[in-house]
Amino acid sequence: MHDQLATLYPQHLATLRERADKALAPGGFDHLLIAAGMPTEKFLDDQDFPFAVNPHFKHWLPLTDAPGSWIVHSPGRKPKLVFLQPRDYWHVVPQAPQGYWVEHFEIVIVRNAAEALAALPAGNRAVIAPAAVDGVEVNNPAAVLDYLHWHRSFKTPYELALMREASRIGTRAHRAAAEAFRAGASEFDIHMAYLDAARQIDAELPYASIVGLNEHGAVLHYSKFDRTPPSSSRSLLIDAGASAAGYASDITRTYAAADAGEFQALIDSVDVAQQGFVSMVRAGQSYPDLHVHAHHVLAGVLREHGIIRMSAESAVESGVSSAFFPHGLGHSIGLQVHDVAGFQQGERGGTISRPDGHPFLRMTRVLEPGMVVTIEPGLYFIDMLLAELRDKPVAKDIDWNKVETFKPYGGIRIEDDVACTDDAPENLTRDAWVRD
Repeated sequence: MHDQLATLYPQHLATLRERADKALAPGGFDHLLIAAGMPTEKFLDDQDFPFAVNPHFKHWLPLTDAPGSWIVHSPGRKPKLVFLQPRDYWHVVPQAPQGYWVEHFEIVIVRNAAEALAALPAGNRAVIAPAAVDGVEVNNPAAVLDYLHWHRSFKTPYELALMREASRIGTRAHRAAAEAFRAGASEFDIHMAYLDAARQIDAELPYASIVGLNEHGAVLHYSKFDRTPPSSSRSLLIDAGASAAGYASDITRTYAAADAGEFQALIDSVDVAQQGFVSMVRAGQSYPDLHVHAHHVLAGVLREHGIIRMSAESAVESGVSSAFFPHGLGHSIGLQVHDVAGFQQGERGGTISRPDGHPFLRMTRVLEPGMVVTIEPGLYFIDMLLAELRDKPVAKDIDWNKVETFKPYGGIRIEDDVACTDDAPENLTRDAWVRD
């Protein structure tokens, strides 16, 4: 892996430098300064939240734990890393930079914030920072950010290599979680099995894991982690990812107990549908159109399993499909699990609106080679949404006995990370599942 990254990194850095030059030119900026950021302090406390590095910082180099550091890009010059290595006996001091990327930077090691600021160049500066910095005018220029965010949608070969690694780690951990579920473990213990297999702590994961047994699978962002196993573990919905040098994977699987015949059949149908959607991740495909298509297919699944009696078209038009599939089909992924520019119209900004009736869709772009998106259809039995359906005329076209049969299982979501290419899509998740 190291040799592959060392080979791919120089071209990745060259791409970022070229993009930065083009982003700076319209505003007449002399330099691009990117702050790693600092930990956020907890209210009325002397403790900090876990540090989360500025994604623009980790785009340039594989450093995710360098608070107080800076990247300096000046067109025509070697990029500079101002690396804060404080004198500190309270915390672990970051090691001096090393690895395949260091030769491509001028590295200045400083001991405090004042030294870091003194190492930054003067002039007309575009400063990208997650918060105010004493002594620096943080301007986060909209035109610069729009350009960089738009082009961040298109992953370099180096980035794709790291995302494959994040998928490999994530799938390994998902298998461990599935084994824990089958052994009757609690949600908490399933999560601990996941962390152990990933070899990552919660703060290192790209997002907070969702581990829901039985009815808890119907809570889209369930995060309670019951410590005691239920009397009967009927189903598990686990939505959990992993990180590789700051790049994310985002994977969801749903499992059923051995005796859950009808629910397992429903899982199998959603899985077939999901793989069909994955096959459509191709250049020129409108993501909103794919989302609406998914509603029609999933409505067909509901009809096939006797949950609804209406046509798929009627289920979508009447909003019935949205009661069972209330979220979007997926989102962009990369340096952040919900990556930037999902709604962006072009490199100069702008917004592409969501289609009517689909307020939670997180991606409205047309797919292009280099993009990586998640494909995560789901079917859920959510009390609040079902209660609303019961009060509508369409209630007569729903088999409520069948709904009651499925409610104890919570819901189903199946999610893969998929790269759009010049040809067939690359399913990072399923490829990792097979290889690892």
